[in-house]
Amino acid sequence: MSHRWPRAAVVIVTLVVLALGCTPEGDDTVRIGGDGPAIGGLPATPPMGWNSWNSFGCTITEQIVRAQADALVSSGLAAKGYRYVVVDDCWMAPDRNAGGQLVADPVRFPSGMAALADYVHARGLKFGIYAGAREKTCAQFGGTYPGSAGSGGHELTDARAFASWGVDFVKYDWCSGDSAHDDQVASFTAMRDAIRSTGRPMVYSINPNSGIAGSVPGAQFDWGGVATMTRTTNDISPVWTTRPAGADATPASGYQGIRDIIDAVAPIGARVADGSFVDMDMLVVGVGNALTPAMERTQMSMWAMMAAPLMAGNDLTAMSTRTRDILANEAIIGIDQDERVRAGAMVGDNPEIWSRALGSKGLVVSLTNRADHPRTLKVSLSSLGLTGDSSVSGVDAWTGRRYQAEGGELSVPVGVDDTAVLSIQ
Repeated sequence: MSHRWPRAAVVIVTLVVLALGCTPEGDDTVRIGGDGPAIGGLPATPPMGWNSWNSFGCTITEQIVRAQADALVSSGLAAKGYRYVVVDDCWMAPDRNAGGQLVADPVRFPSGMAALADYVHARGLKFGIYAGAREKTCAQFGGTYPGSAGSGGHELTDARAFASWGVDFVKYDWCSGDSAHDDQVASFTAMRDAIRSTGRPMVYSINPNSGIAGSVPGAQFDWGGVATMTRTTNDISPVWTTRPAGADATPASGYQGIRDIIDAVAPIGARVADGSFVDMDMLVVGVGNALTPAMERTQMSMWAMMAAPLMAGNDLTAMSTRTRDILANEAIIGIDQDERVRAGAMVGDNPEIWSRALGSKGLVVSLTNRADHPRTLKVSLSSLGLTGDSSVSGVDAWTGRRYQAEGGELSVPVGVDDTAVLSIQ
């Protein structure tokens, strides 16, 4: 007989808090770019929005972007906080014009990027754009798009153009086999300084890992003073894991599944701060058909535990009710967007149990079932630094079911690959 367990749970508890859970341990990685946010004038909390790449790649057009912006509003996701509409690679003509400026592809973006930004802004949203840090974008570097339209050596020209078009978000990819650290620092800092010089607050999202074999510079170094958000893994794939059974390492392809990325970012949560985020890549909720609802809930839950940006990547115009409900979960979004912008950490080095401090006195605990069968996962209150369990109760954020703590611990049945998120207040 098969067993069907309740979905992820959110438990609200009244307790005496002795210690606000686990906090990420500091590492000896030097923060590049200095203290404080890389770009001023932006919200302290993680960006939320939509990115074109996972669903449309180089087939993106202005008609598609407009339809996605409309769907972001009509679905209610914009009202939940998803505000940035980011056009990824391949929006530009293959080469710069005679004046050395980037121009939109005349066939797929005939109205130009300023007009598209106006369309997005008119719907109360923010507009984002993609650029490559070297001579080519990543699609050009990989040979899937012609030309050479990277921003290397054109940082100030391009930043000024982006500002004049009304851009609010710049995604900046490395796209080179050159792994020299000094070259990366110089390139990413040059665009940061160019964005600063425009006076327009633009989220600056960097990926130092594109094109680099056998190394993940985004994780090796703390880029918090250079960028608003830094990719610390290779590209996400809409699967649970890309590791062969029994393997510890990511395959040579570099793509990583949801569980792989969670494991990769666990040691570097201390880098998260106001206006400086660990980018775990885009949400793959509703992308493809390899993920179960439990896996999708786990991605939402653990991205929130890390105070990571929430950038949807699904086709919003073809979104199912299930996908919309997972993306729109107010309890999970509330955790991600909490005013205390700090990442969670494992409890007792257990990859299945994490905690994160919220606000001035809140605490959140997540429990992820990594087994191949349903289990009841437990966390002791003492391991969280809590006492006074007699009044512990909670409500499941997904089903509304209420739980009561017993014997000094919280117990929640969790399905395969699912995550329970226990909000303790």
